[in-house]
Amino acid sequence: MTDSRAERPPHDAPPAQDDDGLADFGYRPELKRTLGNFHTFAAGISYISILTGTFQLFYFGYGHGGPAYWWSWPMVFAGQLMIALSFAELAARHPVAGSVYNWAKRLGNPHIGWLAGWMMLVASIVSLSAVALAYQLTLPQISPAFQFIGDGTGRYDVATNGVVLAGVLILFTTLVNAFGVKLMARINTAGVFIELVATVVLIVLFAVHVVRGPDVVLETHHAGDGQSFGYLGAFLTASLASAYVMYGFDTAASLGEESLDPSRNAPRAILRALLASFVLGGLILLLALMSVGSLNGEGLSTDGLQYIVLDVLGDTVGKAMLWCVLIAVTVCALAVHTAAIRLAFAMSRDNNLPAASLLARVSPRFQTPVLPAVIVGVLSLAVLLINIRQPQIFSVVTSIGIIMIYGAYLLVTVPMLIARLRGRWQPAPGRFTLGRWGLPVNILAVLWGAGMMINLAWPRTAVYNAAPPYHWYLRWGAVLFVGAVALGGFAYYWFIQRHRTGVLAEHAARNEAESDTTRSTPTHVH
Repeated sequence: MTDSRAERPPHDAPPAQDDDGLADFGYRPELKRTLGNFHTFAAGISYISILTGTFQLFYFGYGHGGPAYWWSWPMVFAGQLMIALSFAELAARHPVAGSVYNWAKRLGNPHIGWLAGWMMLVASIVSLSAVALAYQLTLPQISPAFQFIGDGTGRYDVATNGVVLAGVLILFTTLVNAFGVKLMARINTAGVFIELVATVVLIVLFAVHVVRGPDVVLETHHAGDGQSFGYLGAFLTASLASAYVMYGFDTAASLGEESLDPSRNAPRAILRALLASFVLGGLILLLALMSVGSLNGEGLSTDGLQYIVLDVLGDTVGKAMLWCVLIAVTVCALAVHTAAIRLAFAMSRDNNLPAASLLARVSPRFQTPVLPAVIVGVLSLAVLLINIRQPQIFSVVTSIGIIMIYGAYLLVTVPMLIARLRGRWQPAPGRFTLGRWGLPVNILAVLWGAGMMINLAWPRTAVYNAAPPYHWYLRWGAVLFVGAVALGGFAYYWFIQRHRTGVLAEHAARNEAESDTTRSTPTHVH
């Protein structure tokens, strides 16, 4: 196999080693390998984005669970660690673009792979919308001048203004991703560096301003009063705030075709990104609760961590930290957009999306698929426009995105568990492996994923229809939307798309393509 990267420094992984995994899937290398170890780690941690997630939904977690909602953070970490460990084994074996899609296809069958890819693609589009909405939660706190629509007191002022600000961010991520992975990686790496430094600084600043002990996390503020399940019900609702943060670590593997030595770097990046997010994010949440002036301030359940930062650090330092949060939100949106593009590219080269040959085309100038960048951006804007007059836009869009991510993850961990039980799973020789712990970890990953999907989709008015008008279809919105996406999407695949499935000739491994130079149609997968 020829390789255009002959000038790679000698200490990097051999080209053949990097590309062997692609040949196993029937693909030829097309994306340029420019991402090193830190770039891969940065991609994973920027998708998780400590400052974005903790700042975006702290108000929700605190409002529904009180200070004790903090315990959902280690709970979610423990569950997600089971998934991340399973994914790390897969990343060592199959570091390919569109990781979840290709993993499900290899572990299960092409039908399961398509559904996993479809759920993950829609989830990524919705997640990009959800992340971009975080601009609204931060910019008006920095200056009222960023509240372009009304003064923020009108019923739809916040939601509508959030869509405007989010639209600007999505336009930016679309342009950056269209101009190639090198520009994206530079911006992402710089942003992640700033975010990590700002996170450590924020932890230190909170620590020197503590006014109460860590036992604050034992206070429930009577959050479960009047609920059928008592505080447990309130806690499970509040856990949405933590569940929103710790996912997307698979992005490190999805950039495997653009990374150097991905079978070694991707597993490390997945686990390091999740562990760093857990430690740093957990400290921010704990020290914020220990340092805020009053635990009864109304701003805690409306403005969240932004309120605490300004309350504890004052106007000047506080707003400087909020600008860092804004940078974190920007690179998080960039990472989410990037992952969605790689997934669309991966599905398209298998002729598994409409207009696949156009979507899978890699720009010779920018060395990246440009059309998926534009389409993902347009569809994310459409999600925002549909919800523009939805007062609960933040929790509704976020919840739906997370549910579908968990669903896509299940479509990997369940087939992986079946493969283990049947003795068909073999870790990559000499790479990351769980050994004898693989089976129990895999079982826990499946149980955790299924449990959290049920918890997040549960038709709670607190999440999906907290303010009037009250309608049954709003309360059941998550179940209806996710069900429609899954069933409608799979019906389209089963009756139309599956008959066209197969690696497009222009993307097939060279030994295949050269052995049949007259081929003009895809090789079908049965």
